[in-house]
Amino acid sequence: MKPSGDRPRDARPLYGAQLWREVRHNLVNLPLGIAAFVFTVVMLSVGTGLSITLIGLPLLSAGLRGARALGGVYRRRARASLGCEVPEPEPLTPSRPGIAGSVIASVSDSLSWRSVLFCLLMLPWGILTFTVTLVFVIVGWPALPWVSRFLASVHRLLVELLLCPSALSVRVRDLEEDRGAVVDTAAADLRRIERDLHDGAQARLVALAMDLGLAKEKLLETELTPEQESAARMVGTAHGEVKLALQELRDLARGIHPAVLTDRGLDAALSAVSARCTVPAGVKVNVDLSSPDGTVERPDSAVEGIAYFTVSELLTNTSKHAGATSASVDVWRSADRLMLQVADDGRGGATVPGGGFRPGGGLAGLAERVRAVDGVFLVESPQGGPTKVTIELPWHTRVARARQ
Repeated sequence: MKPSGDRPRDARPLYGAQLWREVRHNLVNLPLGIAAFVFTVVMLSVGTGLSITLIGLPLLSAGLRGARALGGVYRRRARASLGCEVPEPEPLTPSRPGIAGSVIASVSDSLSWRSVLFCLLMLPWGILTFTVTLVFVIVGWPALPWVSRFLASVHRLLVELLLCPSALSVRVRDLEEDRGAVVDTAAADLRRIERDLHDGAQARLVALAMDLGLAKEKLLETELTPEQESAARMVGTAHGEVKLALQELRDLARGIHPAVLTDRGLDAALSAVSARCTVPAGVKVNVDLSSPDGTVERPDSAVEGIAYFTVSELLTNTSKHAGATSASVDVWRSADRLMLQVADDGRGGATVPGGGFRPGGGLAGLAERVRAVDGVFLVESPQGGPTKVTIELPWHTRVARARQ
């Protein structure tokens, strides 16, 4: 005999707690359905009717967002009362800031329109479930468990068909989260390698260089035989080679992940890059990462690293190939996006006809790196200049948002 805890759903008590949760759910469908129907009809009718004016589309957008929020209420009710396994969809995030971005995001969201259809269906469905449940509670109570179970099954089906995110959107979200995890892991590995080089090999080379320097000084302070002079020259040569290796190791560590980026952020890191740039008139750097409410925070470390290396590579290209006399770097925050713009007064021509990139070229590699996190990479570089490269990155990787 199976233990009671392993009893299948269909074997639950006929008049147990689950039945009365379903009865309550069916009775509440009517008042909630009236409210959802009235709200949806009024908001969409007014928004559609005024769509030729400036306030019509925002009202339509508000109606769609309201219907989407009501869909969330129905999903929570289905989970609490009917035991329905309903996943929550992704939040509706505009692709661009402002009212226009909000309107476009709402109108183009399929779940919002499915929520509208669900809210409209809830009035006749609420009338039906309320009436049938009330009649069977009063006069047909022996058949109430089967009727209530049937109504609950139909309601679960409606919720799953209209209010659940599509299988494709769930799959896309999972893939984006996996990609975000890979990007974050790669960034963490680069930081770890940089720390290991800084605290391990680099520290040992510094100690070795100091020991060789002291040995060289002591040898120079005494009179040496020809053989000892030869040994002293070898020590001096080894000292110079160690210092050269140390400098190369520092450059390598900086290329992997600069410590200043981890410790002090984009402002200090980009200022250090601009100081090393060989553009004659120098590079002006302006970094403003304050949010609309005045707070200042740093983007995800992976996004921060992509921004740093992209700007660094663009400034290197400017120094080597653009023939520019001056350059500028502007970094700012726009809603949940990190914006960067690198400009110079060089000869231009950074893109081939048609706006594409040379296969295998440096700009193509930068564009691929930016698009790996759903970023945007735009180049304006007419022949004769000037050149302006604009990069748009998400403030958070998707996996970081999922953890918050």
